[in-house]
Amino acid sequence: MTATTLHLEHRFADALPELAVDWQAEAAPGPTLLALDEELVGELGLDPAWLRTEEGLRLLTGEHPPAGARPVAQGYAGHQFGGYSPRLGDGRALLLGELTDREGRLRDLHLKGSGRTPWSRGGDGLAVVGPMLREHLVSAAMHALGVPTTRSLGVVATGRAVQREQPLPGAVLARVASSHLRVGTLQYAAALDHQQPGTGLVRRVVEHAAARHHPHVLDADVPALALLEEVTRVQAELVASWMSVGFVHGVMNTDNVTLSGETIDYGPCAFLDGFDQAAVFSSIDTGGRYAFGQQPAVTQWNLARMAETLLPLVAEQAGVDQDGAVERCVAVLETFPTLYGEAYAARLAAKLGLPAGLDPEVRTALVGDLLTLMQAARVDHTGFFRDLARELRGTGGELGTPARDRVLDLPAYDDWATRWRALGPDPDAMDAVNPAYVPRNHLLQAALDAADAGDLAPFERMLEVVTHPFDERPEWATYALPDPAGGPFVTYCGT
Repeated sequence: MTATTLHLEHRFADALPELAVDWQAEAAPGPTLLALDEELVGELGLDPAWLRTEEGLRLLTGEHPPAGARPVAQGYAGHQFGGYSPRLGDGRALLLGELTDREGRLRDLHLKGSGRTPWSRGGDGLAVVGPMLREHLVSAAMHALGVPTTRSLGVVATGRAVQREQPLPGAVLARVASSHLRVGTLQYAAALDHQQPGTGLVRRVVEHAAARHHPHVLDADVPALALLEEVTRVQAELVASWMSVGFVHGVMNTDNVTLSGETIDYGPCAFLDGFDQAAVFSSIDTGGRYAFGQQPAVTQWNLARMAETLLPLVAEQAGVDQDGAVERCVAVLETFPTLYGEAYAARLAAKLGLPAGLDPEVRTALVGDLLTLMQAARVDHTGFFRDLARELRGTGGELGTPARDRVLDLPAYDDWATRWRALGPDPDAMDAVNPAYVPRNHLLQAALDAADAGDLAPFERMLEVVTHPFDERPEWATYALPDPAGGPFVTYCGT
């Protein structure tokens, strides 16, 4: 597929024009390809050789979209660190359009760093190389780990210096997602509905989101409530996936909560080294609102903000008053802890190699006691589970107790391990779900610093490692180790 055959639809812009502003990306003075996800290129039916040409690069920067495309900047609102911002939107991004992949799925092609838009709020609308490569690598790693995520098709250096604390090389990231519909989309739609009654914008967003992601919702008695149920379910699964791999999103504002259940926005994200429920990496999260262990509770809070936007529509569709709509939405929101708890417990059970059909009470007690041990010793989250499998095989260290050697309360560990071993855990099953490698923060930062200086080799080596997270290799041993300098590690949004 090339420029002459690539067809980008504009379903979002056509269905929800109140939420779309037609816009054009800024020209890149000297585009150079820095990274390209060839697996994703193949899924989309694109030609990787063409994407490397001048014409292909101009597509990836948004300068030359294909004929018939209708690039738009999307409007949305959001709660940012608990405070409501009524007008956010794509301040440095554009939705080029939607394309159908080889499996018949509709996917968004979206840009970050493509220049100012009407939503820029005084910003320059640009992005720089480091944060865009960060999103490319971390989203690729998350995909390889099996975590639902938006993905980076490629990163193009623009040849433009971007002023931050100092001049930095500019870049544009081309992102692919099931859609960019988010809780903030509904929040903005609800505000417009309030200002202009009769437009039915929230209803249309619900219908558009349901058709895109959860088609059976359209046949429900109360579609708005059914959509809330589906988003609650997929968000519970998503956050359980984050927690199981030690991922800290860092900026869980409602404009970063997708209706599809995909991870979006890899700004100040990080992965745990030492297991710590209170771990915070983002420089702007000074109060710990989005700490590692807070992520499930924050997600439920964000879903409550979604429910607020749906109350009038739920009341209308269900034939109840406002109090009745509140009661129905609260009932859905109250399912989140159970959905999340079950999803997380199932993932932890798999990480421990436990057999299917285990008594839930036995599983819950075993998982809970293990998390207490891990928290007390701040064990390396990624390495610990691999060491448990080594310990089962008796292949780790001179004494064969690599996991035990990581904890502080040895009698408590011995009691726990006796109960665990009695359940017949499978070390091969454990290695199939426990990564040997995640993007270690210190190594990723070193790779990005090198890329800023023009050396992509460390980034490319790390990208290869984290996209094969379960393939343990001796030559990759350094990538399995936590930061030898310890913490704290601080991440930045890069905006």
